[in-house]
Amino acid sequence: MKTDDRYSRQRLFAPIGEAGQARLAAANVVVIGCGALGAMQAETLARAGVGHLTLIDRDFVEESNLQRQIMFEETDARERLPKAVAAARRISRVNSEIRVEAMVADVNFENIEELIADADLVMDGTDNFETRYLINDACVKAATPWIYGAAVGSYGLTMTIIPTQTPCLRCVLPDLPDPGSGPTCDTAGVILPIIAVIASIQCAEAMKLLIDQRDHLHGSLIRIDVWDFEINRLSLSDYGERGTCPTCGRREFEFLKGAGRQVTTTLCGRNAVQIGRSGARLVDFAQLAERLKPAGDVAYNDFLLRFRVDGYDITVFRDARSIIRGTQDPAIARGLYARYIGA
Repeated sequence: MKTDDRYSRQRLFAPIGEAGQARLAAANVVVIGCGALGAMQAETLARAGVGHLTLIDRDFVEESNLQRQIMFEETDARERLPKAVAAARRISRVNSEIRVEAMVADVNFENIEELIADADLVMDGTDNFETRYLINDACVKAATPWIYGAAVGSYGLTMTIIPTQTPCLRCVLPDLPDPGSGPTCDTAGVILPIIAVIASIQCAEAMKLLIDQRDHLHGSLIRIDVWDFEINRLSLSDYGERGTCPTCGRREFEFLKGAGRQVTTTLCGRNAVQIGRSGARLVDFAQLAERLKPAGDVAYNDFLLRFRVDGYDITVFRDARSIIRGTQDPAIARGLYARYIGA
């Protein structure tokens, strides 16, 4: 296929045109998380002709991903390919003209600044708030725009963050949610339509940023429920003075220093990993058990909650510390913690 033919319909769209297409070809976008949102972001931006995509994910493809993670196929799940690798291979088949890098990595406070160092834009395809707060700190510090997105059940949220020009994530959500305090896709489920809607909004915003059409950005925190069809927009201008924000106001970058981090310890001889998180409040076992019931076997007493799913045994203590039996890999343990316990 000739290069002149591939983007012809996109170039005909007046806001993009020849100049915009050239800007997209010169852009470098980092997608953190290649699950449901990240997979759709990556493919959409690849088809749009973004010249350099870096895909980062710590997880591998499972059969349960196929319902909503459009990048992956049954063969990827059978081979348990890392998501970043499977996504990069698909992109190379979709658009061989662009450069795509796969990084099988666990994003944390020690490596995130290096991972986004050359990015023009960072896309949030993650499944937990610890990583999102890290992205927020790193992007504000580096003055790199990023686009937040989240989806669970039938509703999702997104906002576009431009350091020094808009409120950041901590302006809107000042505190890291406590473990077990909210639903996840593995406890409340998720449907593909909301993934498509949120990822599409994120990608439209990405294209506006990359071709320097910032006056067309939506400038709000958007919440959409596709089942009850409710759309709410909260203008980011409502947040006014940001001087008190610890990230974009005071520039303290607590999460880059390890605040709120999950501390993992491999328990020798027990085929288990312990995960603890600093600063977490006490877990409400009754609330967490109610959320976990649809996903696996759960029981609790005054001291701990025990949850069994997919061959793993997860014990949660009041202080949010957890022991995950069935693996010695900290990355797998962190993924399970994010999927079932939360932030």
